[in-house]
Amino acid sequence: MLKVHSRCDLSCDHCYVYQHADQTWRGRPVRMAPATARSAARRIAEHAREHGLPTVHVVLHGGEPLLLGAAGLREVLAELRTAISPWTRLDLRMQTNGVLLDEDLCRLLVEYGVRVGVSFDGDRTANDRHRVFAHGGSSHDHVRRALALLRQPEFRGSYAGILCTVDVRNDPDRVYEALVAESPPRVDLLLPHATWDDPPQRPGGATPYADWLLRIHSRWVDDGRPGSFRLFEALRPGGGGTEAFGLAPADVLVVEADGSWEQVDSLKTAYHGAADTGFDVFVHSVDEAARHPGVAIRQEGMEGLCATCRACPVVDRCGSGLYAHRWRTGAGFDNPSVYCADLLRLIEGVDAYTEPSHESPVPTPLDDLLDDLATGHGSPQTVRRLADDQVAITRMLVTACREMFGPTAAWEVLADLEVTAPTAVRAVLEHPFVRPRLVRRLDPSTRSGAREAVDPLPALAVAAAVRAGVPVTLDVPVRPDVITVPTLGSLVLPGLGESAEVTVQPGGFRVRGGSADGTVHLDSREPSAGWRPTRDVLVPGGRLLIEDDDPYRDCYGQSVAPGLTAPAVRALGRTLAEAWKVVHRDVPAHGAALDGGLRAVVPLMPDPERPLRSATARHAFGAVAVTPHPDAETVAVLLVHEWQHAKLGAVLDRYDLVAPGQGTLIRVPWRPDPRPPEGVLQGVYAHLAVTQVWRSRAETEGGDASEHTARYLAWTRAGVDALLASRSLTGAGERFVERMRHALEETRVGSR
Repeated sequence: MLKVHSRCDLSCDHCYVYQHADQTWRGRPVRMAPATARSAARRIAEHAREHGLPTVHVVLHGGEPLLLGAAGLREVLAELRTAISPWTRLDLRMQTNGVLLDEDLCRLLVEYGVRVGVSFDGDRTANDRHRVFAHGGSSHDHVRRALALLRQPEFRGSYAGILCTVDVRNDPDRVYEALVAESPPRVDLLLPHATWDDPPQRPGGATPYADWLLRIHSRWVDDGRPGSFRLFEALRPGGGGTEAFGLAPADVLVVEADGSWEQVDSLKTAYHGAADTGFDVFVHSVDEAARHPGVAIRQEGMEGLCATCRACPVVDRCGSGLYAHRWRTGAGFDNPSVYCADLLRLIEGVDAYTEPSHESPVPTPLDDLLDDLATGHGSPQTVRRLADDQVAITRMLVTACREMFGPTAAWEVLADLEVTAPTAVRAVLEHPFVRPRLVRRLDPSTRSGAREAVDPLPALAVAAAVRAGVPVTLDVPVRPDVITVPTLGSLVLPGLGESAEVTVQPGGFRVRGGSADGTVHLDSREPSAGWRPTRDVLVPGGRLLIEDDDPYRDCYGQSVAPGLTAPAVRALGRTLAEAWKVVHRDVPAHGAALDGGLRAVVPLMPDPERPLRSATARHAFGAVAVTPHPDAETVAVLLVHEWQHAKLGAVLDRYDLVAPGQGTLIRVPWRPDPRPPEGVLQGVYAHLAVTQVWRSRAETEGGDASEHTARYLAWTRAGVDALLASRSLTGAGERFVERMRHALEETRVGSR
């Protein structure tokens, strides 16, 4: 943690830096000098090099780091990147109050890959209880403007989350709603700093902090866990812990504005000089600072705790709380946390809370999304939100590959293009079969031996560079004699081998490997030798890929068809285009939902015993698989059915609709075997849409369409009732299924 600016433009009365026991800030320089930043960067790089660290996390802190201004920040960031990046992955963060954040600063942060946490305590009343200017003026509007900037698509990658300090005098429901409304990737709820010498306020009850936090926990669980609330996730068994919870070794050192090495700066709440080590970056290494007794004891886990804590049954979850909160004059830090009773009550409450709340919650953005999808279709805007979520998950998987396997040239290309050509990168990352590549690469079972999965990042980087028209050269692992460029196509080159050098050139790329050398000209009317472009067809919603070549399309649990002939592609394309029109004719709302997100169709192998087959893969949002069939009316129903599964799968990637740990099995009329709750939920959501299709057709056709309507209506009603009776859903899940029942009743009335 680098204290790059030691003053602040707010005057928060709960700030441990200025308002608590330690007042060493008064004797420190206002800004970290360039020479200090350079020395700190060199010490960090030295440490990473000597210990072979895969990643180093550096947080710019204060005071308020934005007071450095754009030029000062750029100087520090460039120094850190130059010194550290050659030796390890540098994960740059910044914690700010957000008051000064503007578009120019956001662009700078994106340029250097800095992720930003913003301090924000909730609604206006809660936030302005403490976070005000020296003249007493509100900071609420300033902070909300900063958060709105970070939500913009071009800056969203720099949005790390919100840090919220708890005050039990604030309304927890209003705080929760204000936090969730800002769509943060993560929320950190922090207990206010206190010690046994200066204990926290306790207005009412023995455990007011636990009670307050448990109210937020119940809202979060009932709403399907929108976003990440780090405190609650850390307290779950196996949750991993944080600096404030669990027994993991502490891994934080602070560089003050004058270059002093300090222990974690929350110690400033204990006593004057509590964080001092006596070391600095000019003379002492990271190892020397880390051997300071105050740092070393926090590496000892259970052995570093007092006897009371070592005997506690939840010590592995609590870890005795934040180190600073254990301070008592005369006993030092050899005490339980001053929040001990609250922590025990909080852990017990989190463990006990399994049933959803039956209170009527205030609508949240999650409610809006689920209510819209529960109509059976969902608006194009909602489908776009689901697609954005899926791209965000794919980005996280790309980052996970980088963190697991280390820095590569392909990663650097993708990172550069993310800044200079974000549209090209997104076009690649939203391709349905990019995520299956990444999942396979990260699967522990494919990391050794003959099953080892190839690195997908070089091919992704090439695809993005081709789309952006940026010249790069990368080594790309390939299938023998075939190189696939996701979203664009495959090149067959006999003698290519299993690796190739790919050079992106204007209008195409050149491939050299083994004894092969070939060039693809994408902007030429003449097809390049060996090039198999990804084919597409024009449908009412745009262009739809017929993906019969991507090697990672084989993710449906069914045999996919090999590359189709040109006549077969044209025939399938005609059927799909006609089926798309049928969907728009029968159920326009479902047609709009298809337009909003379905991007590819994978042909399945024909099976004489099952001529009508279709499938969806959880990791391949934006695509469905179908057996080629000449009847557009039939294919239209398959498309609607499978797109329902894709949409609900995207929801379940982010939110819990089924209570965790359910072993319940539910009998349904459309299957002979009892099904788990999530399977029934998927079934009724797909059948609701199919019911709506047949109901529409029955209005004009009657006959078989009316029989189909009655059958699917009965199936769906039975499934909905069984789900609700099973008590296996979260609060958000119950709301979703209840709204589906309402949509189903509207369908039933329309079918009379």
